[in-house]
Parts: sequence; structure tokens; C-alpha cells
Amino acid sequence: MILSDKQILKEIENKNIVIEPFSRDNLGTNSYDVHLGKWLGVYENDILDAREHNKISRFEIPDEGYTLLPSKLYLGVTEEYTETHKHVPFLEGKSSVGRLGIDIHSTAGKGDAGFCNTWTLEISVKQPVKIYAGMPVGQIIYFAIDGDIEVPYNTKKNAKYNERTIYPVESMMFKNFRRQDDRA
Repeated sequence: MILSDKQILKEIENKNIVIEPFSRDNLGTNSYDVHLGKWLGVYENDILDAREHNKISRFEIPDEGYTLLPSKLYLGVTEEYTETHKHVPFLEGKSSVGRLGIDIHSTAGKGDAGFCNTWTLEISVKQPVKIYAGMPVGQIIYFAIDGDIEVPYNTKKNAKYNERTIYPVESMMFKNFRRQDDRA
């Protein structure tokens, strides 16, 4: 079941959902609009290795905008910090962004109950597109959970994306391999 606008407001009042900054204007019928933060990141190497820590270079989107190119993967970040304690948040791109040929995530649209952070966006484009910090980029939809949660994401010892940040965060896949290597 997807939460309605009234239910999202109720869950915000009950502190089960936190959105900072929050604006009532961004609340849709059954979603909340999020905006592109001012930081982008690009991987430093052209070839990425899933077993290694692939570092990114971060830069601020200038006021006059920044042109994304089809040959690059960009990591963006939402302006909004969110917490979702009793629901599953899903981040989807806005249709107006999709109609510009911008994909805001390739695989990571679902958050976990207990996720407390900004959202890193995996941005790719079909043709060159100029973007701007603060532009509406996506919407979060909240799904109700049936049953109790044993371990929320923000309390998992092996959670890789718990450190609060205003920057896009590179892949931490390499940590999965290190845990596997430790067990061997």
C-alpha cells in the first residue's frame, strides 16, 4: 500500500518520516518531490573494479548550470535529507526529467526502513542536457510494511551508507568483497 498525502503528513507529525528541508508545496497526492543538490561526482578512473574502492572527484554545480554528457556516469545527491523509520521509501525520477532523457538511478530506487540520509543519484543521460542545482529531480513514494522490523538499516553494523552527508557517495561494493574474504 502506498501512503497518501494525508498519511505522509501524519507520519511526518509522528516522526516516522523526516524530510529536511520540508515544503508543503513539494507534497504530491501520494509522493514527495526531491531536488538535485549542488554537488556532483564522477569516478576518477575510466575502468571501475567492483573489488576496489573506486574514488570520485566531487564538484559544485555552477549557477549557470552544468551539461551532462552521455559518455559519463554522474553521481548526484538530493538536497533533502530523509529518514524513513516504519515504511519503505522508493525514489523515482519525475516524468519531466525522464522526458529530457535523464535517468536518476539505474538500480538503487528502493531504500530500506531505517534509511536516514540524503539520496545518492546514479545519473545518466541519452543526449547532452544542462542541469541546475535545486531543480526537481525525483519523487519519493512510501510503502507500508506488513510486520515488525527486526533490524532497521540505520542500526545495521554492516550498513555501508549510514554516514550523514551532503555529497554523493561512491559505490561501497568493495566492502562486500572484504567481508567475504574475512569469512574465508
